[in-house]
Amino acid sequence: MNNLIKKTFLYVVAILLLIFTGYPFLYMVSTALKSQSDFFEKPFALFSSFNLENFFSVFEMGLTRYFFNSILVTVLAVFIVMFVGALASYPLSRMNFKLNRVVFLLFISGMMLPIHATLIPIFKLTENIGLYDTLIALLGPYIAFSLPISIFILTQFMKDIPKALEEAAKMDGCTHFGIFWRVILPMLTPALMTVLIYNFIHLFNEFIFALVLISSPTNMTLPLGLQDFKGEFSVNVPGLMAALTLASLPILVVYLFSQEKVVKGLGGGAVKE
Repeated sequence: MNNLIKKTFLYVVAILLLIFTGYPFLYMVSTALKSQSDFFEKPFALFSSFNLENFFSVFEMGLTRYFFNSILVTVLAVFIVMFVGALASYPLSRMNFKLNRVVFLLFISGMMLPIHATLIPIFKLTENIGLYDTLIALLGPYIAFSLPISIFILTQFMKDIPKALEEAAKMDGCTHFGIFWRVILPMLTPALMTVLIYNFIHLFNEFIFALVLISSPTNMTLPLGLQDFKGEFSVNVPGLMAALTLASLPILVVYLFSQEKVVKGLGGGAVKE
């Protein structure tokens, strides 16, 4: 009886959470499919009309360029973070050296650094080296602020890989780089997928650095471009909702197809046998 009450309670909570989190998305999609007149007549009705004109309009106003910029910068930054993070995590998790713990804590301390405190120095540095208002200017901050959590995840996951595999590879004549490339890296796939998804979602939605380091419309990323849409669609609410719906699709697709790997990767290192 107690188990039945417990399960019922959990199901009720899950349904309430689903409604609480799902309704705003359904409302956004529903509003995007309305015309201006339909929205003013029935602002809270779900799927009362089906009009795709808003979606075509936002593409005509530059959404494609914003999408391309965001995808380009995010993909480059994420893969550099994955590669550098894996290289840094290997010695931290598999080698015993004097300052191992100190170096690891220095990396992890980056997670406590407030981003807003670095905006002015990063802006001045970017301006002085001539990268202001370029997509390359975003790569430095994106990579730097993504590495601490990535190194933490990869290091904890690597610690669970049996050292017997590494010793067998050494007996076969593998160097440290050979062991990393042929033994460790293939087994690191769940953690790497976690790093990829976590950072992709975060960087694809990043706004503050794009706002500070980008000024021209041709170099704007999607979150920054949507800010302009808000001004242009200050009265056309369905048009703004159409832009927001399209902007959320890549994140939803990436997460829905990879959520199991995220949980598995985050769980790496949490349990010791």
